[in-house]
Amino acid sequence: MGFVAGFGSLRKGGRRCSVAMTSVSPAERTRVLEVKAESRTYPIIFGDGLLGDPANFSPYLPGDKVLVVTNETVGPLYLSKLRESLTATGKNIFTIELPDGEQYKSMEWLNAILDKCMEHKLDRKSSLVALGGGVVGDITGFAAACFVRGVPFIQVPTTLLAVVDSSVGGKTAVNHPKGKNMIGAFYQPRAVVVDTAVLSTLDDRQLAAGIAEIVKYGLIRDEPFFRWCEENMDAMVARDPATLLYAMERSCINKAEVVEADEKEGGVRATLNLGHTFGHAIEASMGYGQWLHGEAVAAGMVMACEMSVRLGWLDESVTKRTEKLLARASLPIRPPPSMAIEEFMTYMSVDKKVESGVLKLILLKGLGDAVVTADFSKEILYDTIMYYQDLFREKPEEYDNYLILKS
Repeated sequence: MGFVAGFGSLRKGGRRCSVAMTSVSPAERTRVLEVKAESRTYPIIFGDGLLGDPANFSPYLPGDKVLVVTNETVGPLYLSKLRESLTATGKNIFTIELPDGEQYKSMEWLNAILDKCMEHKLDRKSSLVALGGGVVGDITGFAAACFVRGVPFIQVPTTLLAVVDSSVGGKTAVNHPKGKNMIGAFYQPRAVVVDTAVLSTLDDRQLAAGIAEIVKYGLIRDEPFFRWCEENMDAMVARDPATLLYAMERSCINKAEVVEADEKEGGVRATLNLGHTFGHAIEASMGYGQWLHGEAVAAGMVMACEMSVRLGWLDESVTKRTEKLLARASLPIRPPPSMAIEEFMTYMSVDKKVESGVLKLILLKGLGDAVVTADFSKEILYDTIMYYQDLFREKPEEYDNYLILKS
C-alpha cells in the first residue's frame, strides 16, 4: 500500500515535484522524489537502512559488473554492507578506495578509477557506484561520463552536503590547481540512494557544511524555507531525525525544480551557486581541503549578501539574519583575513561564470530572489572584499571567522 505526499511546486511558475511515500512494512518507510531532467528522469530514494536492501539498487544496474568508488573514511564504515547488497543482485563487484579530501578530486585519482575500469574489463553496460560525500560523487560521476563515453552510475551520498546538493543534478568534475570543478561534465545518475542512517557518523563540521547548502535554498528561491531554517536550526544542529529529513527533502525538491527547468546551467540553474564564486576562491587560495566546501560557501553567501546591500538591492537586515543563522551552525561568516583582494580576483577571474572575460555573480534582489548578473561595478566588488579586510584590521578580536581554526 502507498500514498503520495505532494509538496507541489515551491515557486510560482515552477514545475511540480511530488514525493511518493511507499510503506514497505510497518517498520520501514521509503520516500521517493523524482527528478525529471531533460536527459534523464531518476529517483532520489530516502529511507533508513537502504544500504542493506538489494532492491534499492538492482533496477539501476543493467550489466554484470559494478565498480564501487569510496574513500578511506567511508569505506570501513559502509562498504561491506553495500557490497553485500550489490552481490545479492548477482553482479560481479569491484572496489576502489580513494584518500579522503577535496585535494584528491584530481586528474590523478580520476585516472586511478579509470584504470580500475580497464583492469576489470568493464563495458558499456557496467555501472559505477559512488559511496561517499561530494568529492567521491563528483569524481565517480565524471569517471562514469568519460569511460567508454558514458556508463550508468548511482549516487549513494554519505554527507548532508552531498545529499542536498552535489548528488542531485548531474554536475560531475575534478579540480584544476587554478580553479575548482573546471574539468567536468553534466551527467545524470540513474538513481540517488539516501540511507539516512549513515548521517549518524558525520562529525559536526561535516554536518554544518551541509546545513550551509540547506540555508542557500531559502536565500535564493524559498523564503518560507529560510524562515523554517531560522525556527529549526537548533533541531538541525542537534540532528533531530524528522527535522533533518524535512530539510533534506525540501532542499532536494528545490534542486530538482531548478534542474528540471535548466539542466545545463544556461540560466536559472546558476542561481544555485550563490556564494560559490567567493567560496571557490577561498577553497583554492587556502588549499583544497583546508576549508570544507560548505564552510567556504557559508562565508561566500554572506559576502554576496553584503555586496547586494551595497548595490541597493537587498535590505541589510537580510545579511544580519543570514549571519546569525549560519553562526548558529558554527559556520564561518567571514572570509579568511589572510586572503588579499588580489587572491580573490585571481581565482574569481577563472570562475566558470566568467563569459567573454566578464565575471557574473549570483546576488540577491531580495530574500528568496536570486539573480545572475554582471550589472555591478568593479569598485563595488572591490569594496565588498576590502570591507572584510578593513574589519579585521580595525577589530581583529571581533572578527568572527573560521571557528574551527580558532580552537
